[in-house]
Amino acid sequence: MPFRMIVSNLWKTYSSEEKPIEVLKGVSLSLDQGQSLALTGESGSGKSTLLHLIAGLDHPDRGDILIAGQNMVGLGQGERAALRRKSIGLIFQSFNLIPSLTVAGNLSFQARLAGRADPDWMRDLARRLGLEDLMGRYPEELSGGQQQRVAIGRALASRPPLVLADEPTGNLDEATADAVLTLLFDLIHESRSALLMVTHSDRLADRLDARVHLSAGHIDQ
Repeated sequence: MPFRMIVSNLWKTYSSEEKPIEVLKGVSLSLDQGQSLALTGESGSGKSTLLHLIAGLDHPDRGDILIAGQNMVGLGQGERAALRRKSIGLIFQSFNLIPSLTVAGNLSFQARLAGRADPDWMRDLARRLGLEDLMGRYPEELSGGQQQRVAIGRALASRPPLVLADEPTGNLDEATADAVLTLLFDLIHESRSALLMVTHSDRLADRLDARVHLSAGHIDQ
């Protein structure tokens, strides 16, 4: 059965000293296998919150998040982690590489957790991402662009059906960002993964198949 992600009527409120802050107010969207979707919106509009909820890193107040037919909402912490390992690749703006692991170790980390480590695919990823000569280095020895390439490789190493990217090139200059994104899109296309990417850039959003705009906790129609 083809992969599909469905977010239905998602609400999220955070407590504050003055009054509760409603971040998401009934957000719904869907994403099919092989489709790429840009999530745009002003700073503080709830884009990262939505991504974290889809990834099972946080709990919604109500609503449903169906990942390949399984509802992330209501699962225990261990079950959410298992679903995340099986079905989701995460790419963060801050890279989030493991400093004590080499490039090779970071690349294979997620795939090993998912039980889908494929040495041939790993070598192909390293080659395509220009990391072949850097496999023994540690994150602190890499440039920002190189670290982001490792982060992309790690997210794709297990061939997840869904990739969530939160401002993946926000810390890179424009030329490096374009090169990294081209690699990401090529690899996503080949693996037939679905891609949901948070970005503040209209120029980058235009490179994806479709976009939705989050404003004041709502998806603009």
